[in-house]
Amino acid sequence: MTIRGAFPVLITPMTQAQEIDWGGVKNNVNYFLNQGVAGLVINGSTGEFVSLSKEEKFQMVETVLKEVNGRIPVIVGAAAETTKETIEYTKQAEAHGADCALIINPYYMKPKENEVFYHFKEVSNAVNLPIMLYNNPFTSGVNMSTELMLQIGRECENVTRIKESSGEIGKARDLARQAKGDFEVFCGSEELVMESYFVGATGWISVAGNIVPKLVTDMFNHFQNGEIEKAWEINDRILPLCSFLEGSGKYVQIVKRAMDLQGLAGGPARTPRLGLSPEEEQTLKELLASLETIKN
Repeated sequence: MTIRGAFPVLITPMTQAQEIDWGGVKNNVNYFLNQGVAGLVINGSTGEFVSLSKEEKFQMVETVLKEVNGRIPVIVGAAAETTKETIEYTKQAEAHGADCALIINPYYMKPKENEVFYHFKEVSNAVNLPIMLYNNPFTSGVNMSTELMLQIGRECENVTRIKESSGEIGKARDLARQAKGDFEVFCGSEELVMESYFVGATGWISVAGNIVPKLVTDMFNHFQNGEIEKAWEINDRILPLCSFLEGSGKYVQIVKRAMDLQGLAGGPARTPRLGLSPEEEQTLKELLASLETIKN
């Protein structure tokens, strides 16, 4: 399948007891399918992957891929602290029909560049599944250099995409311009989407896409069709939401609450993540009301 466009990176809906709401997972997947999204990402940061057990992550892969049933591409987060575990997660995703694995560097040990390269080389050699390298210094503590990412993209056969989330638009530009067909670049910064498209990004792993899936889809399609002003109009509409998500430190809780408010499955996050403050709740409701007004 073609892996391009805006891919919502899904939350993991939960009951009030903080157990996964599997019916909610299925219902949410079908909602996104009906919204016409380009594809989905599961077991990512927004899906609280570090708060899920191995068994839960495996079951999420099985449940979502069965529900999607090949209708759109699914990218599976397969990050872990060791190379061995990362290979295990990636192989499990591959076995159940995933279209790509999203992998960040080990995030606690703060690996050196030669260790990051070793990690991706070993995973790439162990599987036959396309891999999207994920650079996010804010969560992993490692800001990969452009040179390292280019090396991984060129020398690790299955690394076919790079999600650039450092917020340095120059990195996205340099990666896209020097890729030479070895890989494609995806935007991972909620506030730099149009800028990333302009410098060559072919997709967006989108947190906001949980809340406004049709808008993020239309924005990409307008850009691809050369309808730049229409794309900018959508960007301007959703930018306050993107800024709220990016700057809040509570992007998981914001998305889950927004899903609840829209009649979808959200629920609480697993502690120690706590819910929104009254001020954050009010801001979210105002943003949703504004977007609803515009959508109508």
